Parts: sequence; structure tokens; C-alpha cells
Amino acid sequence: MGFWSWWPGSRRAARSPPGGDAAKDPSTREIKFFDRLTTKYGLASGACCSPDSPVSAGWASLRGKRSTNEDTVFCEFRTHKENGSDAGQPGTSVGCFGVFDGHGGPSAARFVCDNLFTNLIKNELFASNLVKAVADAYTETDGQYIELDAELQRDDGCTAVTAVLVGNRLVVAHCGDSRAVMSVGHKAMALSKDHKPNRDDERDRIEDAGGQVVWAGTWRVGGVLAVSRSFGNRMMKEFIIPHPEIREDTLTSKNQCLVLASDGLWDAMNNDETTRLALEHRRRGPEAAARAIVAEAYNRGSQDNITAVVVFFSYDGPSGSGRSSRASDHNVGMSR
Repeated sequence: MGFWSWWPGSRRAARSPPGGDAAKDPSTREIKFFDRLTTKYGLASGACCSPDSPVSAGWASLRGKRSTNEDTVFCEFRTHKENGSDAGQPGTSVGCFGVFDGHGGPSAARFVCDNLFTNLIKNELFASNLVKAVADAYTETDGQYIELDAELQRDDGCTAVTAVLVGNRLVVAHCGDSRAVMSVGHKAMALSKDHKPNRDDERDRIEDAGGQVVWAGTWRVGGVLAVSRSFGNRMMKEFIIPHPEIREDTLTSKNQCLVLASDGLWDAMNNDETTRLALEHRRRGPEAAARAIVAEAYNRGSQDNITAVVVFFSYDGPSGSGRSSRASDHNVGMSR
């Protein structure tokens, strides 16, 4: 029997027991499996929980078949100190989650991970206009990194997918091909649309700015970059913008979990498979769920670094559509 054939998340393994959750306690074989992922393939993971709401979050990151891991992850609850319509009362915990996928090296991903949420929470609009504050934080962080990159004569970049949770209000933003998916009533709902150069609106924007989208094994901007938005990439900044698309949702009892992940996961798994596997591990907690989906993507042959954040919700509010009447999609700050 091959090493990958028996792990609990494998397609060849027995299904989870009735009730939809994986067994609460890991087997000896599973422990050995994840020990090997840790020692040989660079698996790391962690978890956190909100001090004042029924929300828990976990993350996992796997170097996989690459020699280095250029992904970074942010998973933390912070306390907001100001009052405002969008940030709740002073002392409210704010869930901050992000996955950052570097290209050309890990520097951009590390910088954005270290600075984006700090820039967001200190933004003067954070308490009153969260969507605009998120957009501003993306632009500010990119500007800071471009300045640093120029000083150091580097030219790398990173994609990003982030989520900010205040009470039951969720704001998801992304630039690039890292993706956000939410399980609503046991069905996967995409919260982002990958920024690829061959996406019609992205191709139009790039060509209007004087750039070219060409086929070079895959569709690439200028024959070089396979994403149309990212942080960094200062030599292509006229075409490769950091401006995020942003979506707001108000969570209800139908919202079960949120998954943020780099493209190393989505190259191997679709949205439904990912949220279903995460929910099967709910009894073990979000860290176990994140480890399971990352390992399954590797099991299926992903050649990239693989990083995921899983957030579990337990709201007791009305079981509406999972999408608020005030929820909307934003393409903030995009220039054509």
C-alpha cells in the first residue's frame, strides 16, 4: 500500500462516520502521516479563537515539492480600540486572516503579511468605512513594499486573499489567484474570482494600459506573470495592480466555514471538495481541518506550496441566505 493511500482524507480511504465529522481522535497511522509531512515536506500549522464570539480559526502551510515555501499566512484576533459603525464597540475583537503567495522569492509575501493588517487597523476609516479602509491598506502596503524593493534592487511580488471579521460582518478582499470560499448550508460559495490575465475584464484593463497578454505555457502578462494583480512587481506596476476586489457578507446560522487558500490548493481541489473536507474535520477544530485540506491537495499531486486558513462559525442568528441585504461586491480603486 502506498504512503498516500491510507491517510484519512484520501479519496481511497473510508468515508467519515455518520454525522459528517471525522473521528475526533487521530489514529496512530494518521499521526505518523502528519509527522512525515512535517519533517520531510515542511508542514506547519496553528490556531486561534475569538475571545468574545463563537468563531475559531486554524491554518496550515506545506512547502510540498518546492525547495522553499514562498507562502505566508496571517491568522489572529486583534482588539479594536475605537468606536464606530463598522468596527463595533471599543474592545471588540477583530478577526484578521490572510494567505499571501509569493513569486520571485518570499520577500513580498513576508512583508505584506507583516504590515497589511497593521496598516488596516490604524487606518482612520477602519471604524467608519471598513471596505474603503481595506482598499487603502492594500494600496498603502504595496507602496511601502515597492519603495523597499527599489532600494534593494529586487522585483518580486505576491498575491493575497484576506478576510476581516467584526461580529458577524465579514469583508473578504483579494488580488491575484489566491481564493476565498465559504460553506453556506453545506454548499460552497465562491467569494472571489481569480485575477488571471485571460479574464476578459483584466485583459481589457491590461491592454488599455499598453500591456500585452500572451500565451507562454499559460496566459501571462508580457509573457512573464501568470496573474494580473499582485503586490510588488515594480517593473510591471503599470499593468500589475494591487487594487483588491472586495466583498461584504453578514453571517447567519447557515454560514459554516470560510476557507482562504493559495493556488497550490486550488490547482488540485475544487471549491465543493475543499469545504466538504473541512467540515468533515470540524469536531477536531480548524487547525485539523486546514491540515487535512492541505495534505489532500498534496496527495492529489499539487506541485506548488500549499497554504490554507479555515474559519469555523457558530452563529445562532436567523438562517437567511447567508448573504446580507447590505452585502455587495466592490472593485475598489481599480483604474482602467
